[in-house]
Amino acid sequence: MSRKTPVAPLEASIHVDAPPSAVWAVVSDQRRMNEWSPETWKQKFFGGEVGVGTRSLNLNKRKGFVWPTASRVVEFVPEKRIAFYVYGPGAQWSYDLEPVDGGTKVVERRELKGGKRTIASQVTAALALGGIAEHDVELLAGMKSTLERIKAEAERA
Repeated sequence: MSRKTPVAPLEASIHVDAPPSAVWAVVSDQRRMNEWSPETWKQKFFGGEVGVGTRSLNLNKRKGFVWPTASRVVEFVPEKRIAFYVYGPGAQWSYDLEPVDGGTKVVERRELKGGKRTIASQVTAALALGGIAEHDVELLAGMKSTLERIKAEAERA
């Protein structure tokens, strides 16, 4: 029996010239993620304010292909961390904020549960997203783009 090599987390970071409170106001407003993330197209949230336990149904798109996901906020620490778990691909996405040099370092991370890809994510990536490696490259580029947009929004505030 062969053991698969664990999938390393994807991670990108950026320095924002704004305090954590200003960055948090942007990052914690997950209802606006489709404005920042190139792959998030539409979202439907359930409940009031976003916090631990908030659930959402999401539509993602890439090169004419659209697919649904469901997620739940699993961590919500004001001005420090928000994380949500996406069912299907078994991925936890997070944003960590750290005060640094008069601003804020923001780290976006995608970590697969147990370091493994689910069958659903393997099939989707292979059949519709151009392959797993190609999609991971695009996800990383998308993370950088997302962080640039969050930076611009927070620095405008």
